[in-house]
Amino acid sequence: MTVQTLAIIVLLVSFFVMIFLRFPIAYAVGLSSVLCMLVQGQALTDVCRLMVKGISSFSLMAVPFFITMGVLMGTGGISDKLIALADACVGWMTGGMAMVNIVASYFFGGISGSASADTASIGSIMIPMMVDQGYDDDFSTAVTITSSCEGLLVPPSHNMVIYAMSAGGVSVGSLFLAGYVPGALLAISLMIGSYIISKKRHYPKGDKFSVKRLLKQLGTSFWALAAVVIVVVGVVAGWFTATESAAIAVFYSLIVSVYIYKGLTWKGVWKSLEQCIDTLSIVLILISTSSIFGYCLTTLHVPDLAANAITSVTDNPYIIALLIDLIILVLGCIMDMAPIILIATPILLPIATSIGIDPIQFGIIMVLNCGIGLLTPPVGAVLFIGSAVAKRPMEKVVRATLPFYLCMFIALLLLTYVPDISLAIPKLLGGYVSPIANPLGPVFIH
Repeated sequence: MTVQTLAIIVLLVSFFVMIFLRFPIAYAVGLSSVLCMLVQGQALTDVCRLMVKGISSFSLMAVPFFITMGVLMGTGGISDKLIALADACVGWMTGGMAMVNIVASYFFGGISGSASADTASIGSIMIPMMVDQGYDDDFSTAVTITSSCEGLLVPPSHNMVIYAMSAGGVSVGSLFLAGYVPGALLAISLMIGSYIISKKRHYPKGDKFSVKRLLKQLGTSFWALAAVVIVVVGVVAGWFTATESAAIAVFYSLIVSVYIYKGLTWKGVWKSLEQCIDTLSIVLILISTSSIFGYCLTTLHVPDLAANAITSVTDNPYIIALLIDLIILVLGCIMDMAPIILIATPILLPIATSIGIDPIQFGIIMVLNCGIGLLTPPVGAVLFIGSAVAKRPMEKVVRATLPFYLCMFIALLLLTYVPDISLAIPKLLGGYVSPIANPLGPVFIH
């Protein structure tokens, strides 16, 4: 056995053993990388150098700013206004409150960029409201947790920034533009599932549609939605970088939350910043340890080995694309979102591009795959939060979520096999030119 083979075995086996022993993911990533480097006889001083290098990135500074923006807007009284706007848009439909929940998550996702924040904020309001109107509590929780994944796709999303960094040179602005239609597609698929279930269970409709009411709620919600416009338009138009736009958005969110909506006091701002620091510390330690893991994968040529292993099973691009989806879904069952993006992107992106999947499209596929993983046991963070907010047993929530898993998987397949769902807006508005000149097969439509 060669040193390279032994090092790969030590790296992967120790990592998955620690995952199944419920080590914190940052420790599992870091310790397995250290053991791998010891096997190769490398100096441990490289560990510190690689960790510092991993977080020494100007573009990475956008992550703490976007997290801060989401927390400030999420705790500043924005949720009620976005729910009222969603109610004015779709509350008149059969299963109206379920539709409101889904659309409100789309709006809120453009502010928070976090499925966990969406579930905690929207869920604490919508789940009791839905139960009071006759909806099943497990159904209400399932709608809330699945629709929260829209926030991962709708910009600005700090997970998109992490993917852009991991993919090496992918445009953050193009990723932001690419998220709108996939987020809407996910919302529509969940709304169709909710409509079918609501018809079957005779859930009620809301008030009749009113243009006057809609315009009134748009006026009320204008200041919240403007934050998204500032970020996305500023980045796409080239007025400022993603990092600069995120910093401006934090300042804007502070003004809106404290002085316009008055949902936050200055004392509340300091508490929100404490929450930001807790979240950011987790993200940064993951990024720093994952940089060592990525270094080990690269030096050992694991991406090439993985590509050869997958292509040895089949050379059909459609089956390879499906295998990539399944690999990420399985990883989502045992790992959190950020480490999957950081670890799997360098391995799977070259395989994806080799079969005609654009890097921007793959970013959307990766984020939605990881979002589904947030809803699956045993480590689904959003599933746990939803169960806690609704005070329902996790197994009952999972059972109620099964139809929505199907809706999300259908949306995932459409995003995988129809590139223009993700790429149409970046090409039209952002002038994006795909590096994939010849997508393989008739299914990869451009």
